[in-house]
Amino acid sequence: MKIVIAGGSGFIGQQLTELLCSEGHSVVILTRRKKPSIGQVSYINWLIEGAAPEKEIEQADAFINLAGVSINAGRWNQSHQEQIYDSRMTATDELLRIIEAMPKKPSVFINASAIGRYPASLDHVYTEASTDLANDFLARTVADWEKKAQKAEKYSIRTVFVRFGVVLGNRGGALPLMVLPYKLLLGGTVGSGKQWVSWIHVKDVVRSILFALEHDNVRGPVNITAPSPIRMEQFGQTIGHVLQRPHWFPVPSFIMKIVLGRKSALVLEGQQVIPEVLMKEGFEFMYPSLHVALEDLLLKQ
Repeated sequence: MKIVIAGGSGFIGQQLTELLCSEGHSVVILTRRKKPSIGQVSYINWLIEGAAPEKEIEQADAFINLAGVSINAGRWNQSHQEQIYDSRMTATDELLRIIEAMPKKPSVFINASAIGRYPASLDHVYTEASTDLANDFLARTVADWEKKAQKAEKYSIRTVFVRFGVVLGNRGGALPLMVLPYKLLLGGTVGSGKQWVSWIHVKDVVRSILFALEHDNVRGPVNITAPSPIRMEQFGQTIGHVLQRPHWFPVPSFIMKIVLGRKSALVLEGQQVIPEVLMKEGFEFMYPSLHVALEDLLLKQ
């Protein structure tokens, strides 16, 4: 397949590109900084003056939208929240414009999303069938993002919303910061410790995106999480066990709120999310348990 990726230079995008190429696909990455083609990967300018990527993209089979300012970088002040929101809306609008201009439409459009749309809860279990929507910044951003991306369906394009959980990897994401206190012998429970962490190994993230590309039955929301969510206290204990470091230095909620501000909700609150669609469609996780995932990420470097 010929696959167009927006956000291909990011944490997930880089590893997705590697996987797609290893499977024999060709990848077109939309970028503001054009580079020479390398093997199966080519680069096309977009979102800059004079760029008209639709004139260079021909016979594309799929579009994948991972573009947007990272929610992990920086403090969630008003300016950063506007950047997070606007970058996603702008990128998705441009992808829809490109698709509309293409004589031959792609068969599938996969749009990034997040489990942050579900309300925080200590006892509720969420699947793709859950319609509950949290009343906060991240949930509103996700809801608007999915609503905009859904416009691809008017072109008879199979549209998938991949709702990422807490993605664990060495090149980015949340894990390096979560592991650092343990390496300094300061690891411990964050907040109450009862909040859920619906995590997933980055290799299973990109494999699940490939799975969605290749399976026509997959459409609409898809939770991209491991089948075994875990509470924050057990998450930290597992890090300590894998690294053979103590888990004893608690971090109270008020400290996280002082340090992270509104973004502290990402670690102090959580949802128990199950990847029901992937499980029903027969997706096989390489890392179904946290201990196995952390051993791979922390001990096999």
